[in-house]
Amino acid sequence: MSGHGEAIAMVARSGAALRGVAEVPGDKSISHRALILGALSVGETRVSGLLEGQDVLDTARAMRAFGAEVVRQGPGTWSVRGVGVGGFAEPADVIDCGNSGTGVRLIMGCMATSPITATFTGDASLRKRPMGRVTVPLALFGAEAHGRRGGRLPMTLVGAADPVPVRYTTPVPSAQVKSAVLLAGLNAPGETVVIEREPTRDHTERMLRGFGAQLEIEDLPEGRLIRLRGQPELRAQSVAVPRDPSSAAFPVCAALIVPKSDILVPGVSQNPTRNGLFTTLVEMGADISFETPREEGGEPVADLRVRFSNLRGIEVPPRRAASMIDEYPVLAVVAACAEGRTVMRGVRELRVKESDRIDAMARGLEACGVRVEEDEDTLIVHGLGAGGVPGGATCATHIDHRIAMSFLVLGLASKLPIRVDDGSPIATSFPAFEALMAGLGADIARVQP
Repeated sequence: MSGHGEAIAMVARSGAALRGVAEVPGDKSISHRALILGALSVGETRVSGLLEGQDVLDTARAMRAFGAEVVRQGPGTWSVRGVGVGGFAEPADVIDCGNSGTGVRLIMGCMATSPITATFTGDASLRKRPMGRVTVPLALFGAEAHGRRGGRLPMTLVGAADPVPVRYTTPVPSAQVKSAVLLAGLNAPGETVVIEREPTRDHTERMLRGFGAQLEIEDLPEGRLIRLRGQPELRAQSVAVPRDPSSAAFPVCAALIVPKSDILVPGVSQNPTRNGLFTTLVEMGADISFETPREEGGEPVADLRVRFSNLRGIEVPPRRAASMIDEYPVLAVVAACAEGRTVMRGVRELRVKESDRIDAMARGLEACGVRVEEDEDTLIVHGLGAGGVPGGATCATHIDHRIAMSFLVLGLASKLPIRVDDGSPIATSFPAFEALMAGLGADIARVQP
């Protein structure tokens, strides 16, 4: 599937129980960062388990444009020969980041403190997303951004010739914003400080330390304070990418709502800044066991054994939002199949993802016969219990991979099939989704035009 080509309608139907082993792909967040930090290092970084979705491939192409040597050596195995901190060359052409908000924001950060200029664009979805949340702090370093009205792509970023370190408090919980500032701070003299009131995924901090950056973290009453010493020489590393919890969410949630299902999802990241969905599912009564906990590539992982469960609605603590922000769409699907009301508050960030995910899920669930309530920061789903969702609708995906996969998962448990208008964006994050779900016994098919 291609997130940049023609629309691909897809349909999911209920049928057999899901059984087997779900080998989900490598973590997308870590894959982006491995390529970027490899490009900023001295020597050859070797990456295994890299997610080869379109978002990550776009980041690989961007790193080549800035002068790094990035080579695919086999399935999931890549080599990056870096140019060192401050060594980026000026790209000869526009940097197309496709559908990836993570990719474009992190790349802007790592070039913002070098005296070069680059122009960024993306697909129709990415061109709608606000970039001001990163260009505002990058301007404090001395970078200049010139984009469309509302701080949107296409955008030209002029890197700072004489960058200065900054102290920045993130206005919203966002790992992308935090990471962009930290990456910019690498080529600024002195100490760059980021304060986040609510902790977000910490892959950037973990990986910066692994590549040799001087980084300190302190928990204070006002939030989590991160200090980074600028202008280090990052050392090339071997990076083993753990399996993506955001991708694992789809087979996990499907098994929970399809009767008699029993699957194993091995090697899934259990990073505490990413595992909010699994905590929430267990609170809803999910039969999930976390087997063989261990560490791989500096990240905690475990094998997940998941069985069909009769679930109950709960109120999800708002403070948990940052650790599961990408998983709320599929949680809304699970909530529709639970008994009672599930309340998701503190989810305003969903409105500025690849689509307005609160609106997309609300409209799609309503079309499938599920009652929902929403406001700017809240989504409430009134569950119909196991097997209770009528289905029978065509749901709009709004060029959003997670919306597409979420409604296909719901179709596996609804009374009538559920169709999505475009499954092509799934390739941006989970290109093996169709084959993996089919291997478990799911009835998901493309609709012939």
